[in-house]
Amino acid sequence: ILNRANYARLREMLLGQVSSAAPKGIKKGADITDDLLNEVEKREWWKFAVADDARQADLEAVKAQYDEAVGLIVKKFEDRVEKLQRGDELPPGVLKMVKVFVAVKRKLQPGDKMAGRHGNKGVISRILPQEDMPFLEDGTPVDIVLNPLGVPSRMNVGQIFETHLGWAARGLGKQVTEALEGWREANPDVTSGPAPAAVVDRLKIIYGEQYHAEIEARSFDQIIEMVGVLKNGVPMATPVFDGAREADVAYMLRKAGLDESGQVELFDGRTGDQFDRKVTVGYIYMLKLHHLVDDKIHARSIGPYSLVTQQPLGGKAQFGGQRFGEMEVWALQAYGAAYT
Repeated sequence: ILNRANYARLREMLLGQVSSAAPKGIKKGADITDDLLNEVEKREWWKFAVADDARQADLEAVKAQYDEAVGLIVKKFEDRVEKLQRGDELPPGVLKMVKVFVAVKRKLQPGDKMAGRHGNKGVISRILPQEDMPFLEDGTPVDIVLNPLGVPSRMNVGQIFETHLGWAARGLGKQVTEALEGWREANPDVTSGPAPAAVVDRLKIIYGEQYHAEIEARSFDQIIEMVGVLKNGVPMATPVFDGAREADVAYMLRKAGLDESGQVELFDGRTGDQFDRKVTVGYIYMLKLHHLVDDKIHARSIGPYSLVTQQPLGGKAQFGGQRFGEMEVWALQAYGAAYT
């Protein structure tokens, strides 16, 4: 890139000039033309000097810039090569070290850390088969069960809002899909023409008056495509300081034909019995964090000790021990294990 740009610039500056000095085989005082430059190798172009003093000064400045840029690239390359050839300082007694990086898929397991978008982090305590999970009246099993005690202590009510809004979005998407499926059953052979009225009406209810004209203007194929996008739930956004209020969430739940409390009857997957009271169910984002139990689990019997204090080293990387402090000792004493 550097060569291409610089030689193009050099060609521009030399063309039409009279040479006062030239590479071997070229006469002094010759006019510099395209043909002349094509005869000479590009690296020889720098040997041209021109009669025009101002242009000659410019040529020298370009040459200096070019040499500096080339020098930096060469130095960078040499540094990298030297670094690779030098290698790392090896521990005493080690002749050669080989490092192998392996890409592994890690499935979630108890002890792995997950979090929502409201600081509601925690570790997985159990993974159950689908048939043991609580299920809704229509038989749909829930994916994750969260401890409700995580809400009052942290006071991050946003996660409840998100759950309710997700539940409403899913309910609205379900309504649109059902409207389309009902229309398809009644009109199995129709693949074009005006958009299904039942589906259009449902979309108008969901999106509100401001989008009525836009929805009506859509063709049959566009409406079908739109329903395909919405079938798993209507996408929603709530900006930080101008987001959905409690009344807005309740309104969306009403639109979706759901209980305003956002709660539903749930059944125990193991016994099939209904739970004593309704439970909040909805949809939220849950993220897997890079704090996996496989990287954390660690055990030691005897191992390395500090040279200075003769205490065991700390941390998994050093095969260290666990700190057992004053308060932990009190716990053992309170338990009656005074001689452990």
